[in-house]
Amino acid sequence: MTAKKAVKNSLEGSLKRLEEIVASLERGDASLDDAVILYDEGVQLSKVCAEKLKAAELKIKKLSKEIDGQFTLHETDEA
Repeated sequence: MTAKKAVKNSLEGSLKRLEEIVASLERGDASLDDAVILYDEGVQLSKVCAEKLKAAELKIKKLSKEIDGQFTLHETDEA
């Protein structure tokens, strides 16, 4: 799976692929060229994961409790 495909997948799927890349690099079973490609994919995946987490964090911060105890999500153009 490439980082571009992981963008369409869930955060969990992206993290799983990132863990696979780390395990492969730690084992040292990839050639130098393959290791560089895996490293690049891992960097891209880590950015994707960070963006997804940031978006989730912003949604949580926008969630506010109303006077009657109900929670309302206030959508904005951010995120």
